[in-house]
Amino acid sequence: MAASGAAAAESSTAAAPAAREIVLVRHGNYTADASIDEKVGPPLSPIGVAQARLVGARLHGELSRPDALRVSPMQRARDTAAAIGAEFPDRAFDVVDDLAECTPPTRRAEVMAKEKPEDAAACQARLDRVFATYFRPAQGAERTELFVCHGNVIRYLVTRALGVDTAAWLEMSAGHASITRIRVEPDGRFRVIAVGDVGHIPVNLRTGATGDAERSLAAPSLNVAPAASARGG
Repeated sequence: MAASGAAAAESSTAAAPAAREIVLVRHGNYTADASIDEKVGPPLSPIGVAQARLVGARLHGELSRPDALRVSPMQRARDTAAAIGAEFPDRAFDVVDDLAECTPPTRRAEVMAKEKPEDAAACQARLDRVFATYFRPAQGAERTELFVCHGNVIRYLVTRALGVDTAAWLEMSAGHASITRIRVEPDGRFRVIAVGDVGHIPVNLRTGATGDAERSLAAPSLNVAPAASARGG
């Protein structure tokens, strides 16, 4: 009986709730292309590839070995994940269809005017399913899980973690290849540690957030002074 009781106690301890850290990475910059299937979307632009490599290098320095890697099925997210994955060559990403970009209900009438109500509702239901599936305590030992997905998806999930009106998601901004961190405590409470962190990206390569300028990796042209000015008149 004593041995049986000890085994039961050990089993209970192993299954005890533990913290789970969720690391959400937005994909890098891309160029919109209406000719591409919208369910797949365009690939990363050259600047997006650079951003993806930078975020991959940062994650390699901060995450010794993520317990799980998940990615949206859309091409820009997959390209970003490929750059990150190069830093974790012994790990593979799971493709999660529910992480695909969509537009959930928002307070902004001008945005909702472009969306079908049923599409927005379906998006919200899908993202609520993501939250219910992954945003819960780990079992037995702490876990760190990496998700490569999209701006709307990330911002909606942040509102869920904060416990605020989910229609407020568009009042946040998260740039390309930014990092958002949410910790799920063993008791199920949430701590939002960072939203849209782009400290790993030089200022002249930042895109995708409110206020960011358009950037390019194309070789710039040299602004040469007129010959007369060079001779001093």
